[in-house]
Amino acid sequence: MPAMSKARRQEPSWLKAPVFHTFRNSSDFAAQAQTRQLITTNRDKSSKMSTTTKKPAGKTQRSAIADVVAREYTIHLHKRLHGVSFKKRAPKAIKEIKAFATLSMGTTDVRLDPQLNKKVWEAGIKGVPFRLRVRISRKRNDEEGAKEKLYSYVQAVNVQNPKGLHTVVVEDA
Repeated sequence: MPAMSKARRQEPSWLKAPVFHTFRNSSDFAAQAQTRQLITTNRDKSSKMSTTTKKPAGKTQRSAIADVVAREYTIHLHKRLHGVSFKKRAPKAIKEIKAFATLSMGTTDVRLDPQLNKKVWEAGIKGVPFRLRVRISRKRNDEEGAKEKLYSYVQAVNVQNPKGLHTVVVEDA
């Protein structure tokens, strides 16, 4: 039996040094040195990127009264629950609805309507609807000693098919 040759281990391409073409005369050699200098300086700049962010100048305080608004959204729960085990789907859906409301309304205090909870859980823990149409209202917090000035209230909206519906601003009566 012939002796088996050891397979040569290849280095990854990003680990290899940059390849420079061979130059024939001294002026080309200077160009090669200049190219090498550019590559090393760019490498240094990319490794020392700035992490500070500038704050916008002259930012004024907004009124909480003007921030009271209600919008209807379609939340695609199916993509948010992809890969979640069956026994955790409905609880995870509730958490995702809260996260969506926090992101869309910018309030950390999110309250869910009991009917919305029933709508999520109506087909059981693993039968969460693919899409859910919700009305998220940003309201003023009138409670004594509240941490936040505003809170979001999330309600389920009954529609035949929530697919393809866009976000709509709702005028509360």
